Amino acid sequence: MKLATLALAGMLLTPVANASAQEINDAQIASIVVTANQVDIDAGKLASARASSAEVKKFAQLMVTDHSGVNKSATELVTKLKVTPQDNPTSQSLKAGGDSNLASLKALKGAAFDKSYVDHEVAYHQAVIDAVDKTLIPGAKNAELKALLVKVRPAFVAHLEHAKHLQSSLGTK
Repeated sequence: MKLATLALAGMLLTPVANASAQEINDAQIASIVVTANQVDIDAGKLASARASSAEVKKFAQLMVTDHSGVNKSATELVTKLKVTPQDNPTSQSLKAGGDSNLASLKALKGAAFDKSYVDHEVAYHQAVIDAVDKTLIPGAKNAELKALLVKVRPAFVAHLEHAKHLQSSLGTK
């Protein structure tokens, strides 16, 4: 399952990775940021309700809280800058992948649910960090948008490390 999850996360962000920083604009970046966070919020809500492990439930709730906070900051910034997030192939792919992940998770219970959720979180956070580093930060033209991306990056790294720790404790390397 882990390889499938890694492949899925890679496919979700392939349009971001393949786009050069010059080809992406701030409105598209805003849409990608909001969509990527919302995908993780939706998965976190499901996992906080359905996970069997108390640690997985706690992690899922942290994802909901933290990613909701990032979306609030991003929404406030784009409103201030009068930028309307622009739907694009990457944000559409993220949304479709998030919906697919939710459908897969809903079919699982117990330890299988926990393993699948955590495996996906590891792959997803790594893919998001790669996109932030290689495309979103270099592509952001507005200094405040770039600063927001730089500011939230350490939280994504912390989430990845937390998810890897959980993955290890669940025996799902």
